[in-house]
Amino acid sequence: MDEQVDVVVIGLGPGGEYVAGTLAESGLNVVGVDRRLVGGECPYWGCIPSKMMIRAANALAEARRVDAIAGTATVTSDWSKVAARIRDEATDDWNDAVAVTRFEGQGGHFVRGTGTLLAANRVQVGERVFQTSKAVVINTGTTAVIPQIDGLEGTPYWTNHEIIEAKELPDSLAILGGGAISAELAQVMARFGVTVTVVEGRERMLSLEEPEASELIQRIFTDEGIDVRVGASATSVRYAGNAFTVTLSEGAPVTAEKLLLAVGRTVDLAAFGAAAIGIDESGRSVPTDERMRVQPGVWAVGDVTGKGAFTHVSMYQAKIAVADILGADLVPADYEAVPRVTFTDPEIGSVGLTEAAARALGIAVQVGYQDLAASSRGFVHGPGNDGFIKVVADADRGVLVGATAAGPSGGEVLGLLTVAVHGGVPISTLRSMIWAYPTFHRAVESALDALG
Repeated sequence: MDEQVDVVVIGLGPGGEYVAGTLAESGLNVVGVDRRLVGGECPYWGCIPSKMMIRAANALAEARRVDAIAGTATVTSDWSKVAARIRDEATDDWNDAVAVTRFEGQGGHFVRGTGTLLAANRVQVGERVFQTSKAVVINTGTTAVIPQIDGLEGTPYWTNHEIIEAKELPDSLAILGGGAISAELAQVMARFGVTVTVVEGRERMLSLEEPEASELIQRIFTDEGIDVRVGASATSVRYAGNAFTVTLSEGAPVTAEKLLLAVGRTVDLAAFGAAAIGIDESGRSVPTDERMRVQPGVWAVGDVTGKGAFTHVSMYQAKIAVADILGADLVPADYEAVPRVTFTDPEIGSVGLTEAAARALGIAVQVGYQDLAASSRGFVHGPGNDGFIKVVADADRGVLVGATAAGPSGGEVLGLLTVAVHGGVPISTLRSMIWAYPTFHRAVESALDALG
């Protein structure tokens, strides 16, 4: 017989865990289902451990800059400290007991397994079937894309899971893909002494960002000894003698001890039975409205909605879904000012539309640009001051519709630009502000002055 509950949450990534826990605390009978670890990719293989790796790699890079401005430093890297910190402080050696206990302490009921929709109000997990009186929430996330490349299947390639879990680093690493995950991990590995080659089929890395950001990162990577191959795709892979050889559509083959696949993420709609509620399982996302509703009785949050594979988007959507399920007041979802940060050194933070995207929409575009190294703070900072501020304005409306903050604190400077885009703050108001001196964010003022 079906078990009667109020809510079932399928997938307990950041957004799903928040929804399940908050609804349980409100007094609802909530079942949270996940076949993997409670918390999802972010705390175990994504945001948290990868940023620990980046923090360590950046510390090495900053120490190596001492000779130029402060004295003499001898720097020796030790990956074992990073691997230990990931296990001890972030992932608990990939054990979610603490997270499960936290959820159950909120009043929820956790079921380990794969949740499959039978109908809009029925979810099967193994031999158990739950019938909901109030809501089903989908938060099944994404997995790494495994490209169809001749010879790849059966080889010991890495995804983000294996590289995050690595206790020892290889002598050399080839990375397929030139997006944010690739860029972050490539720089980490190189700064720890690994010989790194990045292969990107598009004409530039970070292709979703402004061309200036791609140019900057590719130049930095080349300076740091990373071999960047753009405009070339892998046509075949061979693994022999404990090494990979990747044949490319353009240029010489790449040989490396390890091969990392970082070509994107994908959803599996069939895995949770999307067809049972009328969703085409060949699609790339679950369609939702501005209240995160899929259809009566069903909501979806997180990567599976296709609105940005970021923890902050998942949490944003989760709060909206919770409010809607509880019948509380809410502000409908709005994705015009979604911020994102690639945590390379320099960081690449961006929000809203790129210049090209704005022009494609027929907006009367004005662009302002300021080289960060030429700013007062950039001059003071010295080595490691690479970056820029780029603002994209709608001249007719007199507001910013997009911006990029690249630099040592690009992700932090992005905050004020996100407020400007999200709030539609008039450019005249921004120009009338008092900007603290000497700061990196003061370069925004110069970029605004350069609008034209």
